Amino acid sequence: MKSNLTNKIEPESKAKQSTVDRISKMSFASVYPHYVAKVEKKGRTQKELNQVIEWLTGYNEKALKKIIDSKSTFEEFFKKAKINSNAKLITGLICGIRIEEIKDPFMQKVRYLDKLVDELAKGKPLEKIFRK
Repeated sequence: MKSNLTNKIEPESKAKQSTVDRISKMSFASVYPHYVAKVEKKGRTQKELNQVIEWLTGYNEKALKKIIDSKSTFEEFFKKAKINSNAKLITGLICGIRIEEIKDPFMQKVRYLDKLVDELAKGKPLEKIFRK
């Protein structure tokens, strides 16, 4: 027989796994236009967004275009990426969750990208976004 504590924890774990599964299967190409719109709405450029993505993932513009054109999933996107060694310096809250406390490596990478896009949209200089 399961304890009440176990019953309370399992649905949350299943919900988290469901979120991970949903995001991992989502195509990067379906989200990229939203990133572009978000940063352009705040006066930043698609070129700056691509620079941020390149810093985090190692993808140059040609590789990024190939990923978008092939409709790669987020899972494929991050599996092929060479995550910047300074990405661990990306900290703070995103969606109410501390990035540095995220246990799932895939979700942490997704949240790294979300945080960088947010910082760009909020006007943070590229030099500060590119943690050194």
